[in-house]
Amino acid sequence: MRKGENIYLRKDGRWEGRYPKGRKCTGKIKYGYVYGKSYGEVRQKLYPLRIHYHSLQEIQGSSTETFEEWTVEWLGEVQDDVKPSTLSSYYYKLTKYILPLLKDIPLNELSLETGRRVLSDLQKKLARSTVQVVFRILNKCLNHAKKSGKIKVNPFSELRIPRAKQKKVRALSLSEQKRVMTAATKEKKGYGIPALLALYSGMRIGEIAALKWEDIDFEANLIYGNHTYQRIPTVGFLKKTQLLLADSKTEASVRIIPISKTLKKLLVAHRKQSKGNFVFSTNGQPCEPRLLTYHFHRIRKKAELMQIHFHQLRHTFATRCLEANRDISSVSAILGHASTQMTLDTYVDAMLEQRVQVIKELDSLIS
Repeated sequence: MRKGENIYLRKDGRWEGRYPKGRKCTGKIKYGYVYGKSYGEVRQKLYPLRIHYHSLQEIQGSSTETFEEWTVEWLGEVQDDVKPSTLSSYYYKLTKYILPLLKDIPLNELSLETGRRVLSDLQKKLARSTVQVVFRILNKCLNHAKKSGKIKVNPFSELRIPRAKQKKVRALSLSEQKRVMTAATKEKKGYGIPALLALYSGMRIGEIAALKWEDIDFEANLIYGNHTYQRIPTVGFLKKTQLLLADSKTEASVRIIPISKTLKKLLVAHRKQSKGNFVFSTNGQPCEPRLLTYHFHRIRKKAELMQIHFHQLRHTFATRCLEANRDISSVSAILGHASTQMTLDTYVDAMLEQRVQVIKELDSLIS
């Protein structure tokens, strides 16, 4: 029996009322339901719900698609516009950190308060820098939903995410560097050359793993850094990770690096015993970064250095360049930084010594 206003008498004797919550991705209306012993009771329950969801659709939009459903749709839409490694990062962080908190919430029911709860939850278990990255991806996802007409506003856009303090990576001292170089030079089968290459060129471990012999011009004494080899999370559930050989991060990352006489000598000698197209390979395939890391830690232990990692070799290279009074734009280009400001921000401590020296020279000149 129907009594108007979408209120019905059910066969079990209860009264049922329904109210529109929005629209599904198919365009059909999604209803919510309330029940009561009488028509009046159901009508009383319905009234505030209809007002609430009408206002919600006016302000937020009509899409009742769940956040998980939209995430799948969004990743499918952007997959051709971003690098596989970027897509993998989106998928991993959304799946691991966001979906457990938001997966069943309809898009038009997300609110600033929802964002605050997510932020509070993530801050309890993640570093500030990771929280920033996660919310950057989350906002990309919701901004795309807004652009697609799913929602009228991104409810998280006004959320203030505390800025992460920049974590400084310590460069090796000159004596520590010499110890690493001595230990690396003594390694058999060229296992120490990746570490030496990082110290002489500032290349990242993924770039070293992807380096081909054709990328090295021994006549012009130049290395062309064009590719990177890295292990990334898989988008899907068949396996957890996959190795990916891809172009370098940005246009600035594709760079030309001069080869020193010492490095050239090492590479020429290594080429005689090398097989295949890659400078460092395993069965004709690029040497996996974590294998290079394994060999580096063997070298580190032999050099009696307990708390350093491979990326510090890149920072050490940059610091030595700056200590040698090289101009900042040249060092920035070799490192593949997007701007000289990024180089200045990263290596402010190394630059400080030069600034002190400038003041000393100025003081001497004035005196």
